[in-house]
Amino acid sequence: MHGYSGDGGRVGAANIPSEYRSITLATSPAREEQAGAYRLLEDTYVSTFSRQFDPKAERIKSMYLYSLSPGTGKTATAIALLHEWIIVHYVGSVQRGQRPLERPGYFFDVNEWQELYNEFNRPKIPDDVAEPASREYYRRMKLAKTTPFVVMDDIGVRDCKDGFRGDLHSIINYRDANGLLSIYTSNVTIEELRTTYDSRLMDRVRNKTMTIPFGGESKRGLG
Repeated sequence: MHGYSGDGGRVGAANIPSEYRSITLATSPAREEQAGAYRLLEDTYVSTFSRQFDPKAERIKSMYLYSLSPGTGKTATAIALLHEWIIVHYVGSVQRGQRPLERPGYFFDVNEWQELYNEFNRPKIPDDVAEPASREYYRRMKLAKTTPFVVMDDIGVRDCKDGFRGDLHSIINYRDANGLLSIYTSNVTIEELRTTYDSRLMDRVRNKTMTIPFGGESKRGLG
């Protein structure tokens, strides 16, 4: 799962930030504050992950983790679900005599991705800066589009250009059309995505997606 070094394996391939690599639903710092959400996730939602091995099974719903305030545990929870998915995929594949995917899940930081877009689209950017940023941008875009399970972290409020909005829509549209599982985190409601991006993107995010609100105030910087 973590490779020989502890920083690789399928968890490393999933691009999980180092500070979150040991988080599970059982150990998540958000577990106590978001007890109602965690009961739903543990008692009902994670049990649907085994459907990934049955092409005839009912589609697994995506999740939209929302809170008005940042720092309420949405990202930690989304990554805990990503860990659960990787474990179910690995164990289930071995039990069925199948080779587990090297990257069954992927953490996609939408904020960082937009920064890459801006980096190679600003005027008068030298090629030695723009070209690496462009390559990394499209590499992440491909992984976010095609990986079976993706955490799309922070698709909240931001000003964005038409090209970026179109690329994000193409990712979400592809995933929705192909029944791929997405976990979104955001500080805006799904309905507010109509204003942030547009109605088409909002409709695609909302399709086959369950919203879980996170209450409380930010815990960042405490303890």
